Amino acid sequence: MTSLARKPLQALAFALIALATWTAPPAHADLCARGMAQSPINIRHAVTQKLPPLVFSYQSGPPAIANDTHTARVRVSVPNRLRIGDQVYRLEQVHFHSPAGEQIEGEDFAMAAHLLHKGTRGELLALEVLYRLGAPDPALQWLLPLIPAQADGDHRSADWHFDPALVLPATRGYYRYTGSVTAPPCTQGVVWVVMKEVRTVSAEQLAAYQQHFAPQARAVQDMNGRTVVQSP
Repeated sequence: MTSLARKPLQALAFALIALATWTAPPAHADLCARGMAQSPINIRHAVTQKLPPLVFSYQSGPPAIANDTHTARVRVSVPNRLRIGDQVYRLEQVHFHSPAGEQIEGEDFAMAAHLLHKGTRGELLALEVLYRLGAPDPALQWLLPLIPAQADGDHRSADWHFDPALVLPATRGYYRYTGSVTAPPCTQGVVWVVMKEVRTVSAEQLAAYQQHFAPQARAVQDMNGRTVVQSP
């Protein structure tokens, strides 16, 4: 067989090998790249509305603390609830990000706390508290020495008690928009409640947190026609 005759056969063989070894991209890849309601965002031009108040029923309880290689996650075993109008959400966990990812009028923030809630029909609500550099934060002051050194599941102690209300700012004004989880699978339909009052974290606390977790945050995403509303 001549070399000219072999070339089409070689090309066909390479194509069959490529087809046999091709792996479909993860199901979430298209949503993360092309989803039209993704988070985080740059909060700008928020529309003021008479929004229902945030009614917190948080209480202290024994926590489970985990290092999941990306963040410190805290779960409290006692029931904690957030009511917004006629909707009630159960607090599932608290975790932190540095930097925040979310922006307000283009401002970047050193850190964010995410308080993840689930509604009675399984719907997700993420309440976010943003941090600038400044005075130490009491909740982080409690948490930082307890972060596990490695990702080896939940850690508990009879001596630990944590009140998630420590993470909340004093005032209850907020922004609200519909977005997504900020990591794959980038699930959309998440209600985001971003507190207007910004808390502070000290440079020492931020450095201590980043000894466990490298700085990482998703870039702000396009609004794609979404509207952010805000309480007065």
